Amino acid sequence: MKTRKLGTLEVSELGSGCMNMSGNYNPPADVPQCIRTIRTAAENGVTFFDTAEVYGPYINEELVGQALEPIRDQVKIASKFGFAIDGTIALNSRPEHIRIVVEQSLKRLRTDRIDLYYQHRIDPAVPVEEVAGAVKDLIAQGKVLHFGLSEASAASIRRAHAVQTVSAVQSEYSLWTRNAELNGVLDTCKELGIGFVPWAPVGEGFLTGKYDTTTQYVEADFRGGVPRFSKQFMALNMPIIEWLKNYAQTKGATPSQIALAWLLAKGPNIVPIPGTRKEVHLLENLGAAKLNLTDADVQAIDTSLSKFPVYGDRMGAAHMSQIDYTV
Repeated sequence: MKTRKLGTLEVSELGSGCMNMSGNYNPPADVPQCIRTIRTAAENGVTFFDTAEVYGPYINEELVGQALEPIRDQVKIASKFGFAIDGTIALNSRPEHIRIVVEQSLKRLRTDRIDLYYQHRIDPAVPVEEVAGAVKDLIAQGKVLHFGLSEASAASIRRAHAVQTVSAVQSEYSLWTRNAELNGVLDTCKELGIGFVPWAPVGEGFLTGKYDTTTQYVEADFRGGVPRFSKQFMALNMPIIEWLKNYAQTKGATPSQIALAWLLAKGPNIVPIPGTRKEVHLLENLGAAKLNLTDADVQAIDTSLSKFPVYGDRMGAAHMSQIDYTV
């Protein structure tokens, strides 16, 4: 697989988002199955694996650490800090908290360094400059190699970058979530030489074409509380996936492969991190790297999908309240 750079961090052009292996979309999968999927990804050229302490919580980092320990020097691991993890979804990016949780993450990941350490959400109670300074110290100690931000505004990115180089920004970005194009984040990353990592690159499953108004979500699946996955808004959003299915057929591809190839074609600094528990879906996703969408293809996709509004917020109200809109 080809590689790309997130700042100076070189990774495979498609990464692996590991969150859904420990819940969020369904009850946690069995550990052996997930380990097989992670190692199959590595065997097929994936070198970039994404986790966070809050996934599970904690058990996702443990899973990733166990799976990658035998090949640790061949891969790059990204993790995240910034939640209190106290039974709420409260934020905590105080420097003293960061210094504690990084040690815990290192232990769970079975490693002596985290290749890319993101602030999971901007904490309005802690200036981002202080957060960047705390991570700068961890980089000086060799415990962290690169600094990242997640769901940060363009202004926050600039402020953090002035203290410690930001290697990557992670935000939701896909064919049906395009806020990063409108709020200056993509432009800021391009200007400053920062990599961009789209999470939910296949629309939390919607862009696979396997979900519709009849889909029932189990209690553990957070999509049950996401407005755009409600039956009301799903019905209004179906024209998007119907168009995508038809377009994918013309390319001999699946809808998810088109969604991922579109992201890869959007810029050389973009590294999507699709997530799956199943090897068959993993291999389908990796097939996107073999598709070469031309500028004309991308323009055709953008023009066609611009005719279809997207209905419903991309997260529930509590999580939407934690998105950074600092100007």
